[in-house]
Amino acid sequence: MTPTETLKKLNNQIKPQWRTAFFSAFLMGLLVHTPMLLSDIPNHDGLSSMYFDQNMITSGRWFLTVACGFSSYYTIPWVIGLLALFFLACTSVVLTELLELKENLSVILVGGLLVVFPAIASTFAYVFTMDGYMLALFLAVLAVLFTKKYRYGFLAGAVCLAFSVGTYQAYLPFAILLSIYCILVKIIDGKDTKEKIKSGLNYLYMGVLGMALYYIILQILLKIQGKELASYQGISGMSGEGAKGQGILVTLVSMYQDFLSFTLKGNVLFQNVFSASALIVLVLVTAVTLIGLCYRRKWWKSPVFFGIILLLGAGLPLVTNIILLISPDVTYHLLMRYQWILYPILMIAFVERYGFWESTAKAGKAASWAICLSAFVLVFCYAITDNIGYSNLQKRYEKTYAYCVRLLDRIEQTEGYYQGIPIAIVGVVGYVPYPETDITGDVTSGMIGISGDTLLYTSSNYQEFMKNYLGATLNFLSPEETKDIYYSDEYIAMESFPGETSVKIIDGVLCVKTENTGRD
Repeated sequence: MTPTETLKKLNNQIKPQWRTAFFSAFLMGLLVHTPMLLSDIPNHDGLSSMYFDQNMITSGRWFLTVACGFSSYYTIPWVIGLLALFFLACTSVVLTELLELKENLSVILVGGLLVVFPAIASTFAYVFTMDGYMLALFLAVLAVLFTKKYRYGFLAGAVCLAFSVGTYQAYLPFAILLSIYCILVKIIDGKDTKEKIKSGLNYLYMGVLGMALYYIILQILLKIQGKELASYQGISGMSGEGAKGQGILVTLVSMYQDFLSFTLKGNVLFQNVFSASALIVLVLVTAVTLIGLCYRRKWWKSPVFFGIILLLGAGLPLVTNIILLISPDVTYHLLMRYQWILYPILMIAFVERYGFWESTAKAGKAASWAICLSAFVLVFCYAITDNIGYSNLQKRYEKTYAYCVRLLDRIEQTEGYYQGIPIAIVGVVGYVPYPETDITGDVTSGMIGISGDTLLYTSSNYQEFMKNYLGATLNFLSPEETKDIYYSDEYIAMESFPGETSVKIIDGVLCVKTENTGRD
């Protein structure tokens, strides 16, 4: 066939729901995230990633360098953003097929929740790796779809899962939660017990084979490159120690505590009465749907039903937080918590699938209105949250720019300064001369990469910002080289910038004191 004929054939095979899922997710993504696509506003990590080959094999991400290579290794937000939204839209299509969504409103709302959850905004703040991460998400969901749709789909699913985890490990819970939902649907709708067991085992095979393949490839590439897993974010725990270091029981308790803490107090799932009310409505409608299903199918007579409910209640927090089981010492920030959005998404899918029955048609219609309105409110609230975060990130950049211009001028005007002079600087901005001005803390406090006042945390942040945005290449010393200076009497006696003695030359090193030491 000619290319035109091939495209026509493919177009005829595309379901209407797939088109709706793709274009609604992509367009909503454009509407909400355009501020990041059209701007060059880095966060602190982005300052050192203007060009980054993404070789993160020591963090277990052996496929990330390939996944991010499609857009080049330069930070070009428009290209990276469009690729990321494309992968997100494809994920929305796969979710629509996986969850067997039929109603256009459900498809649109599921795609909307997927692309506006604040975890996506935080990921956009690390735009230099955004496209790779979204490809990892797509592969994680695709792994579950393959396993569900085809007899030996768990083999293809295992490959997809391995490459997903090899790009970013944080989307493993995404695949597990979707697999659990598919197993539950099979239990509810299936007639043959043997078929139910076989279906459940296929998801287990997919997970075990996928993680085994991931680990084998990781070890081979580590050997080839002569590297070891880093201790950063507890990654080295993947080598087999996991939760053994602090004890399984302690780890399990912390997983439950973290799940409840983030869900109820994380300031992400809900931030105001509108988003909180929407989530409550979603939970109530889902509960009523489950009760109605239980009554009609007489599950209340079976102890198996109550056993499954108890197992889900005990297991879902652990599955959601499985990263803490693998790496208990990980700093569990918002980029790793994207799987929480699956809870409202799966509620929508569950109510659409089981919430309409002939004997209670009015109740079904009421449930559909409640679920649609509450989901729309969530999408709207999350979209607002994302843009508040983007607004603060822009202001962080502007405040950092203004601060560094003044600081660079003072450095260059210091008597005895010359190009290439060693410079010792501590990487925080003093809160006494520069008090906090961020007014978005109530909204952005849980959004890593977006919250705060400036982009400056380490001396390398100063160096990269001045080089990339002010065109000044300075000779900043490493933290190890400045350790003795930092504890010297002369440095302690200096004022914090912009004080008169905040920049001075000590033993041939230009010292800049920016932070409050409590010893002034």
